[in-house]
Amino acid sequence: MKSRGELKTEQQNPQSSQIDSMSINDILKTINREDQNIAIAVQATIRDIEKTVGLTVNSIQKGGRVFYVGAGTSGRLGVLDASEIPPTFSAPKGLFIGVIAGGENALRNSVEGAEDRPEEAIIDLEQYELNENDTLVGISCSGAANYVVSALDHAKANGAKTVYLVTNPNPFKITEVDVIINAVTGPEVVTGSTRMKAGTATKLILNMISTATMIKLGKVYGNLMVDLMAVNDKLVDRGTRIIEQLTDLDYDGAQLKLFEAEKSVKTAIVMEKLNCTLNEAREKLDNAGGFLRNLID
Repeated sequence: MKSRGELKTEQQNPQSSQIDSMSINDILKTINREDQNIAIAVQATIRDIEKTVGLTVNSIQKGGRVFYVGAGTSGRLGVLDASEIPPTFSAPKGLFIGVIAGGENALRNSVEGAEDRPEEAIIDLEQYELNENDTLVGISCSGAANYVVSALDHAKANGAKTVYLVTNPNPFKITEVDVIINAVTGPEVVTGSTRMKAGTATKLILNMISTATMIKLGKVYGNLMVDLMAVNDKLVDRGTRIIEQLTDLDYDGAQLKLFEAEKSVKTAIVMEKLNCTLNEAREKLDNAGGFLRNLID
């Protein structure tokens, strides 16, 4: 692509060309109407998301990691999704890693020009020593972030698998990757504001990648979040209700078993269903690869 002006996300949306003269109600309806196209755009990329999940599952099974790298909104969404994995699925903190151009300061503030400094991507990633067991997802709605392209090239050079997540049919910058996820969300309601439709599509896709990865690694049973650690009152209650549902225990008995299992829901269920000790339950889960279904069905 020759110029940024050719990008779909940089073009003017005819549906909102008079939005500044609309009533509040009509502004909201216009935004909502445009948002209804996002799920369709994401649906069109499912085959490529499936390929990506195959890479991420394989990476984690081999002891590798999944990296999300982006700038601005894209970077923040990557950090957000990565940060939700440990509390949701009791996964190690270093399993999914979010890296944003401009560092921690860029999470709350705009760091001018951060996306245009490719050398900083290499500096930011060097500490992780990427290797052939890792997968790196580079996120850039426009495909114009030098930082992201540099990160993808660095990962590829170190043997890692690479995925390019964009929301334009023809990214401004392209590079060789294993998978391209291209959710074409079209012109934004406010021209060029990719925190809107493009950002929402990005959030949906990252949710799909991480959630499907965790499911295929045995972090859920049915659709129950059995691998959670009950670290607060809300999760103690949720964990207790899950144990109650999957065993013959009442609520109070389920909560007692949860605490006996040191607040691990999955371990508590194994202890109760197989009538074993905490250490025995942990050993059984390890031998089953963490899959509860392999033990209690």
